[in-house]
Amino acid sequence: MNESIYKYADIGLIHFMAYPQTIKGDGPILETLAKICEDEYFTLVEVTWMKDPEIRKAAARMIEQAGMKCAYGAQPTLLTQKLNLNDPDEDGRKRAVEQVKAGIDEAIELGASGLAFLSGRDPGQADRARGMELLTESVREICDYARSRGDLTVALETFDQVEYGKNTILGPTRNAVAFAEKIKSDYPNFGLMLDLSHLPLLGESVDEMLSPAKDVLIHVHIGNCVMRDPSHPAYGDEHPRFGIAGGENGVDELAAFIEGLFRIGYLDGKSVRPLSFEVKPIAAFGESSEVVIANAKRTLNKAWAMV
Repeated sequence: MNESIYKYADIGLIHFMAYPQTIKGDGPILETLAKICEDEYFTLVEVTWMKDPEIRKAAARMIEQAGMKCAYGAQPTLLTQKLNLNDPDEDGRKRAVEQVKAGIDEAIELGASGLAFLSGRDPGQADRARGMELLTESVREICDYARSRGDLTVALETFDQVEYGKNTILGPTRNAVAFAEKIKSDYPNFGLMLDLSHLPLLGESVDEMLSPAKDVLIHVHIGNCVMRDPSHPAYGDEHPRFGIAGGENGVDELAAFIEGLFRIGYLDGKSVRPLSFEVKPIAAFGESSEVVIANAKRTLNKAWAMV
């Protein structure tokens, strides 16, 4: 592709994954965020909870000064606290909903245009129907609250449904699309977030993931996973760098995924759409955040040239 990628996409980086020491809402948030804001390659940064309100204010100023867009990921706030939006225990479900609502408040403070979260754990075939009812109730509460606070976009990210990954109720893309269509009929600001990292874990092809979702897809992540070697330090849904030995995604797979995004009209050149790296340094290999980020940029540059 000879045209600039920025005509089609805001290239983003998930701050809390690239710098996992910040994933619990503390740590060197501003120091690491500054590295992203100083990098002209990125026009979007995705952040998560920041427990210190003064840190949030400083982060919002930095992102605004950099001229970047911002999105908010509530996934870490749920995962690190083992909260479940389809929890059969009503108190547990309510705690999860309240956590995402708190994330909406933070997202607005940070100047984010959208917020993303994930569904809760898959309860298994026997209890899945009830789980979906509970998830529907939770998502409607979240969308109601987002609407009461303004025009924030709300995205549900699909994950795998395997025990060695996140094992969430959503889950297979077709099921997620059916769910999203029902919610979106009442809440136009709602949609799905899909991730190349999860495609192999879901056992789906590019077209199987993207084609059904074309009318509800509002955000895209790109990354890698390891699923064939249980002894691998990055086994499961750990978002290792592109091209890692034993991994599933590299330049060719990313190029095929981008071509799929063109086919469904997500990348149409009329509106600029989110396209964010979700990559993490693997401590067991002594990897640094900066090298893994550079790897991601090179991979996208090569893949874009192939499209």
